[in-house]
Amino acid sequence: MSQPRSGDANLRIVVNPDKCKLSGRCMAVCPRGAIYAEDGRAAIDDEKCDLDGICIAACPNGAIHFTGK
Repeated sequence: MSQPRSGDANLRIVVNPDKCKLSGRCMAVCPRGAIYAEDGRAAIDDEKCDLDGICIAACPNGAIHFTGK
């Protein structure tokens, strides 16, 4: 997976709540602890997220993606 441009202030990683089944894989692989469970779905703490995209690859449901490009 290619790294996003770090200078893009609008770039974020988001979770599609309709696709998220809270497998927990994204939380397990996030090196910064930026993903947590909220209301039965994964949520991302933008302050902790470094936009590495590891969680995107780990999600078995395709619920996590970049936005704001």
